[in-house]
Amino acid sequence: MPEYKAPLRDMRFVRDELLNYAHHYSQLPEAEEATPDIADAILEEAAKFCEQVLSPLNKVGDEQGCKLVGGKVETPKGFKEAYQQFVECGWPSLAHNKKYGGQGLPSSLGVVLTEMMGESNWAWGMYPALSGGAIATLETHGTEEQKQTYLTKLVSGEWTGTMCLTEPHCGTDLGLLRTKAEPQDDGSYKISGAKIFISAGEHDISKNIVHIVLARLAGAPEGTKGLSLFIVPRQLPENNGASTQRNGVSCGSLEHKMGIHGNATCVMNFDRASGYLVGGPNNGLNCMFTFMNAARLGTGLQGIAHGEIAFQGALRYARERLQSRSLSGVKYPESPADPIIVHPDVRRMLLTIKAFTEGSRAFAYYTAKLVDLALYSKDRKEKELAELQLGFLTPIVKAFMTETGFECANLGMQCYGGHGYISEWGMEQNLRDCRIATLYEGTTGIQALDLLGRKVLMSQGESLKSFTKVIHKFCKAQADNEQLQEFIEPLAALNKEWGELTMQVGMKAMQNKDEVGAASVDYLMYSGYACLAYFWADMARTAQEKLAEGTSEKGFYKAKIQTARFFYQRLLPRTLTHKACIESGAENLVDMDEADFGAV
Repeated sequence: MPEYKAPLRDMRFVRDELLNYAHHYSQLPEAEEATPDIADAILEEAAKFCEQVLSPLNKVGDEQGCKLVGGKVETPKGFKEAYQQFVECGWPSLAHNKKYGGQGLPSSLGVVLTEMMGESNWAWGMYPALSGGAIATLETHGTEEQKQTYLTKLVSGEWTGTMCLTEPHCGTDLGLLRTKAEPQDDGSYKISGAKIFISAGEHDISKNIVHIVLARLAGAPEGTKGLSLFIVPRQLPENNGASTQRNGVSCGSLEHKMGIHGNATCVMNFDRASGYLVGGPNNGLNCMFTFMNAARLGTGLQGIAHGEIAFQGALRYARERLQSRSLSGVKYPESPADPIIVHPDVRRMLLTIKAFTEGSRAFAYYTAKLVDLALYSKDRKEKELAELQLGFLTPIVKAFMTETGFECANLGMQCYGGHGYISEWGMEQNLRDCRIATLYEGTTGIQALDLLGRKVLMSQGESLKSFTKVIHKFCKAQADNEQLQEFIEPLAALNKEWGELTMQVGMKAMQNKDEVGAASVDYLMYSGYACLAYFWADMARTAQEKLAEGTSEKGFYKAKIQTARFFYQRLLPRTLTHKACIESGAENLVDMDEADFGAV
């Protein structure tokens, strides 16, 4: 397994130089304590914890997995102790409300921590990460009593949280779910049903688990309009906050899965378990979207995490592995062969991983700033714009970053040749662990429908314009920057084409709704490349300015410009294919009769 090193230099470049987090925090009324010194200390200490505590457990988690013994899940050796250390150091409370025991620091600081936890040990990182969605849901929709009972324990990390949506007979179509909620005389409800694919649904690392569960009240409307949301704790809390009495919640089995073996993916059975309504009857899906959006942004980080691991491992290997001679002449005459990093195709793979990972990091940290503004800004217009733009970008973050993250993990394995297929190098685990990212929290296809159908077309393009205006202003501001024209001209043309392509799909969809579904995934991927084109152009601008000022890190900044050039010349042309697929329409997908697909 490659030794993990937190990419602190690139994180600081994005955070401090590209996005100017210090100024951002100075303008937030809730971020007065997030000084540059504090932010940097958090970065350094989080890196130590992830490198020294979590990373060594990554392979352990994969090899040992979780075990269901007597209805209880045992996590891999060292996981529980690492979590205790995590809580003792105060990491769970970092970016949460002081009123409920948090440290009150900005949400974006928590994103940096989440990225490093994912890079060092994604399976472990899922245990505390899922609590974030439960916290956001309860803080937004819970009663004050619920907040004092559950939120304080979740914020401290003493308890963890889950999201329980999916059932055996329905996946994304939550309107089909059957879990029932029966009202009781004391105001509670009895929850009965089964949920599947519940990450961290049962484990031994925290004293209690707070399940956030979708269920249906008797007589509720059909479909998603009849769903309600409930808090269902594993142990029922006493008046003093202790949790000793076991609720009617149990793990029926553990899923046997391709990767992330260190995290327990559970079938959860609710047998008249006591639950407590959140957000009012039949308002469950609206409340749950708070959790789901937090989870989707977090899942986008998984693409970055696996890309970073792929890059670190593949780069080390490419520098050390001797094989063949460079086609343009011997580069290392003192060795029997040249290291494979001299070969153009190996560089193609390394640069693809680098371009996607570093570009996505800039994209994710930009999105984290929007979350800060949506949560804390006192300027109503600024807050509304941040929310609009965040709604538009969230499905792109989730789907594009995980699709390209999987590509990166695959290329990282490919760089090793046959050795990449052998477990000792860690690349095959990285690929297996990464594969789930495009599936959970809504598949790529679901995210694409949400983006094109719900976010773009239903807003008549307003959500798209919230971001294309950012690109337009950037291009206009850099119009006279001669050094940047290799990026500005194609970016401006792409930005214009993005709007035109959207209008074409919208016009077709007025005649045939299937045009939305037919175009959606290609539209999302096109949008992802357009977003990264903007961030790479801005990173090239930042690097040029640093070089002009004079710096001792010329290599670092030149590499940024060269990677931007690689992205524009080698990866951005993929938009041409996506555009052609979109314009081909729905007929080539829907014209064939179902029977003509063939017999099985």
